[in-house]
Amino acid sequence: MAMPLRDQLLADLRGRIEEVTAETAARELAAGAVLVDVRDDAERAPGTPQGALGLSRGFLELRIAEAVPDRAARVLALCGSGQRSLFAADTLQRLGYANVASVAGGYAAWLAAGLPVQRGGLDADSAERYSRHLLLPEVGVDGQARLGAARVVLIGAGGLGSPAALYLAAAGVGRLRLIDDDRVERSNLQRQVVHADARVGMRKTESARLALAALNPRIDVECVNERLLAANVEDCLAGADVVIDGADNFPTRYLLDAACRRLALPLVYGAIHRFTGQVSVFDARRGDSPCYRCLFPEPPSAAEAPNCAEAGVLGVLPGVIGLLQATEAIKLLLQRGDPLVGRLLCYDALAASFRELRLGRDQACPGCGRDAFFPGYEDIAQICASA
Repeated sequence: MAMPLRDQLLADLRGRIEEVTAETAARELAAGAVLVDVRDDAERAPGTPQGALGLSRGFLELRIAEAVPDRAARVLALCGSGQRSLFAADTLQRLGYANVASVAGGYAAWLAAGLPVQRGGLDADSAERYSRHLLLPEVGVDGQARLGAARVVLIGAGGLGSPAALYLAAAGVGRLRLIDDDRVERSNLQRQVVHADARVGMRKTESARLALAALNPRIDVECVNERLLAANVEDCLAGADVVIDGADNFPTRYLLDAACRRLALPLVYGAIHRFTGQVSVFDARRGDSPCYRCLFPEPPSAAEAPNCAEAGVLGVLPGVIGLLQATEAIKLLLQRGDPLVGRLLCYDALAASFRELRLGRDQACPGCGRDAFFPGYEDIAQICASA
């Protein structure tokens, strides 16, 4: 009887591809070889060899050159049982990698040998839920785990906080703290998309929590039903990795800016007015970063800066600005890309245009300048109240 095609292929590969034991692979890995775990993301989620590069077999051809640019490097392919890794090793050879081997017995042999394993990755639900993130080399399993361990504090669960919270929850940011003392009104629903008509009258934080839990029940949402004040600002920000400014008044923004500077927290700023909005990042961890008071040294009067209830706002505008804020927060958490530090991104909805302005650190800034001093949160609140 003729040998089945699959068996013939495997026999042919074993005749051409070097196979090594799991123990040998571990020694070579310690000596500098690259061990590529070609199993799918869901298979790798419970565990993978310590130090292995996770790269699914289906994406090997597309991404191996970026991950292992040196085609003379020693590359070991590992799968679940040692069969897919033979095909992967064959592919690597065809791509020009000259020193390739397959790990016989795969991950099962690795476990049986008691070799070191990296656990605590993504479970099957997370691997499926965040699969599109896992395809991005800039995120991957490690980046998704970083998002899952992060805490983002959102000031305001309204126009800007709504889209920011929804997309941060969808992205898998593990802990969101929502700070807002307001209740849902019907006039909010035109732009505050995290709320619903059935929840009019409910606290905004609780309404948002319900929507976020329905979107992603795996995250933790903490509700703080308080207005940000001098007495509670540092407690509200405690433990934050990133803070998102979704406030609609200057006293809150000045308090928030001062606290983020004192606590060395990155602040993602956003503001909207009628048909225009702006976004920036003030990162007190960086010596070159401006602060909010470099942009607005002193608070404008109420007449100079009316709020949405007085001036009106295009309903979709906070969606655009809030999504940009969420994007900047995710970049900061992943430590990827170029955040909007020292840049003010301005959006004009009527003109359908973006414009970027340079925003340098002002040496005369009352907040972070050469002669700046901290007068206390109560005094900052009084400055804003007098304006």
